[in-house]
Amino acid sequence: MDKLKAISDSITFRTFIITLLALAMLIPLYMTQGVISERNQYYQQTLSNISKGWGKEQTIVGPVLVVPYVEHIFSANTVTDENGESKTISRDIFNNKTIILLPEELKIKANLNEQFRKRGIYSTLLYIADLTISGAFDLSLLPPEDSTSRKVKWDQAYLAIGLSDTKAITETTPIRWDKTSAPLEPGTNLDGFLKSGFHASMKHTHRFNPRPEFRIKLSLKGSGGFRFAPLGKMTKASISSGWPHPSFQGDLLPNNEPKISDDGFSAYWSIPHLARDYPQNWLLEEGKDAPTYDLYSLTAGVDLFTPVSLYTKINRSVKYGALFIGLTFIVFLLFEMISQTRTHTIQYILVGISLSLFYLILVSLTEHLPFLISYAYAAATTIGIITLYSAAVLRRFSRAIMIFLLLSSLYGVLFFILQMEDYALLAGTGLITMIVIFMMFATRRLQR
Repeated sequence: MDKLKAISDSITFRTFIITLLALAMLIPLYMTQGVISERNQYYQQTLSNISKGWGKEQTIVGPVLVVPYVEHIFSANTVTDENGESKTISRDIFNNKTIILLPEELKIKANLNEQFRKRGIYSTLLYIADLTISGAFDLSLLPPEDSTSRKVKWDQAYLAIGLSDTKAITETTPIRWDKTSAPLEPGTNLDGFLKSGFHASMKHTHRFNPRPEFRIKLSLKGSGGFRFAPLGKMTKASISSGWPHPSFQGDLLPNNEPKISDDGFSAYWSIPHLARDYPQNWLLEEGKDAPTYDLYSLTAGVDLFTPVSLYTKINRSVKYGALFIGLTFIVFLLFEMISQTRTHTIQYILVGISLSLFYLILVSLTEHLPFLISYAYAAATTIGIITLYSAAVLRRFSRAIMIFLLLSSLYGVLFFILQMEDYALLAGTGLITMIVIFMMFATRRLQR
């Protein structure tokens, strides 16, 4: 019995038992993380539902000029009948063709006005885009018109613009084409490469002006980000917003360093047609040999980036939970060795559960209060509970004060780590390093 008691009282055995308890405390920590993940999924689902009703990420592609024409071919064939007589048979062949023409010059100006919409306890960042698209077409690229061999059907020509979510359009004005205008109509009539969008009839288009200018103004709702496709031979685009957290996305970044401040941002692109892999014009043909071009293959734009969400912060803090539990248990073990007293296993378990409870308190409060206030309440509650319990268990208020200082320091440092984005890993690594150094110093004279 004495031998068993000596083994159970040894530092090695106590360390082994407390290590097992610390590992067991990962179970409530894992369950807490599951609750946080479930709330995060519900949060993301709510944001997705809001975005669907408001407007999805918007991508503008266009405009493209669609011009049908008829090609007249005169065919004459000489045939010989069974009597050896030759005769000439002539006929007229009319081929209907359609040419797709991209702008010679394209200018896109978008101002994204941030909006917030709330559903239940959640709110999401959205935008209303005031969009102006202007430029010019080079009609000299169209096939030459001839009264006998080729006739362009100007009454059937139209301008098509692709837009990813047309239901989010809030306001439009007629398309300006030189000195004329045309109302917008739903659909692009180009299901092959512009599946959703709108168009305007160009029946008043004529070729007296070889370089007609156009102008399109509209307002549309969207969420997440805004993209554009550089269809012009030279495309110049500018995007601005009052939101101070842009994230530039797509295949092409802005030409110069974007201007970003607390009042918003502005960015500029200048893109030549050499950057893309489709031509300036082509024939719209049918059949397996017809050329297919993906006008969405090259896009540029920006996302209205939301800084680290509350669930991301909480989930990040849970990753330090095992460290908090392990360090607190080690401090209790050191007090055991110093005072030659033994802390009961149940007492370790209750302290570990209290540390896990911090995250549930935090996620419950942050859904209704600002993160700083929620974190302060959750940390104060957890530290207060463990400090008072430590004073009763360790029977010395001075040791409870050390527990208080330890937890206060840990939660204080953790808060600053959670506010960081680019340096979170560096700060976390520094925290762990300092803790290891402290523990090595505290146990430097530990004997078997």
